[in-house]
Amino acid sequence: MKTKYAKVASQAVKPRVNVVTLGCSKNIHDSEVLMGQLKGNQMEVVHEASNVQANDIVVINTCGFIDNAKQESIDTILQYSELKDRGKVNKVIVTGCLSERYKPELQAEIPNVDAYFGTNDLPELLSTIGADYRHELLGERLLTTPSHFSYFKIAEGCNRPCSFCAIPLMRGKHVSKPIDDLVREAKFLAANGTKELILIAQDLTYYGLDIYGKRNLSDLLRHLSDVDGIEWIRLQYAYPSGFPMDILDAMNERSNICNYLDMPLQHISDNMLKSMRRGTTKQKQIDLVSEIRDKVPEIALRTTLICGYPGETEQDFEEMLQWVDETRFDRLGCFTYSHEEKTHAFSLIDDVPADVKESRVERIMEVQQGISFEINQQKVGKTFKVLVDRIDGDYFIGRTAYDSPEVDNEVVLDARQNYARIGDFVDVKIDRAEDFDLYGHIVR
Repeated sequence: MKTKYAKVASQAVKPRVNVVTLGCSKNIHDSEVLMGQLKGNQMEVVHEASNVQANDIVVINTCGFIDNAKQESIDTILQYSELKDRGKVNKVIVTGCLSERYKPELQAEIPNVDAYFGTNDLPELLSTIGADYRHELLGERLLTTPSHFSYFKIAEGCNRPCSFCAIPLMRGKHVSKPIDDLVREAKFLAANGTKELILIAQDLTYYGLDIYGKRNLSDLLRHLSDVDGIEWIRLQYAYPSGFPMDILDAMNERSNICNYLDMPLQHISDNMLKSMRRGTTKQKQIDLVSEIRDKVPEIALRTTLICGYPGETEQDFEEMLQWVDETRFDRLGCFTYSHEEKTHAFSLIDDVPADVKESRVERIMEVQQGISFEINQQKVGKTFKVLVDRIDGDYFIGRTAYDSPEVDNEVVLDARQNYARIGDFVDVKIDRAEDFDLYGHIVR
């Protein structure tokens, strides 16, 4: 009788795994794969649960890209380590980029974490939790995003030599996933309600070189485009050097490949591009943007820039500011340079003061705000296909094919006057526009 009772009690306190995700969409994808494996092992798994439990195993998927992201990851580890010390959670396990890059330092500074793992240690992580890595679950994930869109990682790692970037230190060399595996994953997602695939990698445009001997993103796009149920395919994180123009042909051929491209250009000054080891020049970047727009006239171009890189003069910055004003990107993000250990740029003097870096970012974004406002005003009176992402109070919030989640424009619909369901596509006429938001109503 005691043995049976003990067995029942043990089952009653079976641990729950609470996965906490920090950082970029690549980390979101990795957490979803982890959660899919845990579910496949019949374990209870939740994502960022606010109601911590004493039997929780907390897995923190960290970011180690720049200073702010590293600090957020460290603060989160300390938060859950304190909860463990107080008996509020059972175990704390750390994985992801920060752990890959700084494991010895983290073990020394925060020793009460139960285990640290890197970015490619999923089988070992699962074993520590008491789960097996199941190969038959390849491509299956437990989505943390709304089910109608999914971040879709087509490759891991990066072969680019960018001087400022620590990603190769954390993610390793570029490894493409085979087309057949990706199509199988896309079919699984579509069967479970996914309508939009947001293709991500450290460098989408390198896809296929390692396994097919050529840049093969266009072929992958056509295969994914053929998957029943996938209505939008979106491209994020393209690299300008060696850009494969044939992906634009696929974009023009297939209606479910969005006229959208996220291509971080980082700078325009030849001095900066050379020091950043970007493998391109000012004129090549200008010509590339022009050629892309010629081939796909309605494309929405998003880019990312860095202010305050070592040696950036006021002239370098003014050159970039003028280029932003002239180029009129549809979307733009701008960040201050972060001096990262073991990168090539770490040998340079981080000589731009922090306040100057911040001021330059603000000046870039002020120009972009005006551009975004003007571009959005041109959309007033026009009708767009909109994907409804969520409901926020009395409003439905959605996006057009020219907008990615979290970072781009949103379309706001008054839920008291418009009926829709989350995950629906609806036709919306734009009534008014602000810098980064569109307001409209559903047309039948």
